[in-house]
Amino acid sequence: MTISMNNLYQRDLDKLANEISLYENEEDIWKLSGEIKNSAGNLALHLVGNLQHFIGAIMDNTDYVRDRENEFNARNTPREKLLSEIETTKMVIGHVLPILTEEVLSNATLDKIPFDMTNEQFLLHLYGHFGYHLGQINYHRRLVAGFHPTLLTS
Repeated sequence: MTISMNNLYQRDLDKLANEISLYENEEDIWKLSGEIKNSAGNLALHLVGNLQHFIGAIMDNTDYVRDRENEFNARNTPREKLLSEIETTKMVIGHVLPILTEEVLSNATLDKIPFDMTNEQFLLHLYGHFGYHLGQINYHRRLVAGFHPTLLTS
């Protein structure tokens, strides 16, 4: 199970890096529009923060300290910094998932997890959450590519 989950997370973290890299103009990563309250940059920060917190800090006791408020409030973090955080997250995931035992996966010992589920279920939950936001980033990028001044603002 953990090998498959690791492969999926690695694949989709690569997709996230690709999406961020595909923005022609770096400033477009941070554009907002009407009801679209989260830019691709903020969603990317949220995804890596979420995974580094729950899988790294909670499941493996890394020294990562999450700043969830900053994930949604930061503006204009350089693309290279975003890509670096994605790469760091890949390394954390690649280290932690392969060492999780069946016993750890079947337990619900992580009292810092906000849901009543086993660790394995929570890893699946995190993966679904990741996919949801990855889709939003893809849509945001394509919307920005067809930019019309009345559609998006900085």
